[in-house]
Amino acid sequence: MESSTGIYPSLSYDDAPAAIEWLCRVFGFTQRLIVPGPDGTILHSELSYGPGVVMVSSARPDQGRLSPQALGGTTQALSVQVADPDAHHDHAVASGAEVVQELNDEDHGSRGYMVRDPEGHLWYFATYRPGGYWE
Repeated sequence: MESSTGIYPSLSYDDAPAAIEWLCRVFGFTQRLIVPGPDGTILHSELSYGPGVVMVSSARPDQGRLSPQALGGTTQALSVQVADPDAHHDHAVASGAEVVQELNDEDHGSRGYMVRDPEGHLWYFATYRPGGYWE
């Protein structure tokens, strides 16, 4: 599977197996590859949503790769284009996702919402696709 962007975010989680299950169940990602590590950790995984891919692994403190939960905050948010943000929102909320920005119509023409996953990563699900205002 090829991503249309060539950019593949890699996220670290304290409990990567639980995070992978949650991301698939709540957000609709599909597991494509899981590389298990020692003691129940995940060395590498690839999850897809449409043509997009995100990689998830267990935190690696020796490499400075920590979860937002361990850091007490985050410095990024991931944006995922969805065809029906209302249905996606309703499923995520019913599945227990923590909404940090309610579903709304943005000034730049997108409709979407933002949630925090159980370890603190921020996710924005919307109709937005970068590049619409570049010309």
